Amino acid sequence: MDVQPLGPAAQDFLDVMAEVCTPVTVVTTIDDGVPHGTTVSAFTSLSLRPPMIAVALDLTSDLLVKIRRTRRFGVNVLGVSQDRLAVQFAGKGSDKFAGVAWSPDEGLPRLVDAIGWLSCRAESFLDGGDHVLIPGRVESAVALPAAPLAYHRRVFGTHSGFLGSTA
Repeated sequence: MDVQPLGPAAQDFLDVMAEVCTPVTVVTTIDDGVPHGTTVSAFTSLSLRPPMIAVALDLTSDLLVKIRRTRRFGVNVLGVSQDRLAVQFAGKGSDKFAGVAWSPDEGLPRLVDAIGWLSCRAESFLDGGDHVLIPGRVESAVALPAAPLAYHRRVFGTHSGFLGSTA
């Protein structure tokens, strides 16, 4: 795939996207018995019938290689108090699960205390510039309602409706 160089409006584009409040998730898979994951804010619902979501991973993502192989992934929706977890999974390296509480669910790594969990099967892999969009068919879903972790203006926070509450 031919990735285009950044144009003169690249910073303007980044500035506009910083104004968009996005959910923070950790996308995971297991490959050869080893858990893998990365922080993803490019996550959205896609379809109700059938239930589907979509995530986008960088072309250079190690996780992308593993999901292409396994065709399965989990989406852990993080709560407001899980910002350190988001930072830990955002870095490069093979030891992202060090000190992280997780358990297998549907054969995928589910992070303890995540406020939402989806196990998914990759339907396809669609090229999108420097990322790959992965529509996933949801096989199971669990919600533990609480204040979400959001990303806005390059900082973590939560929805204003949750400010001052513990929900």
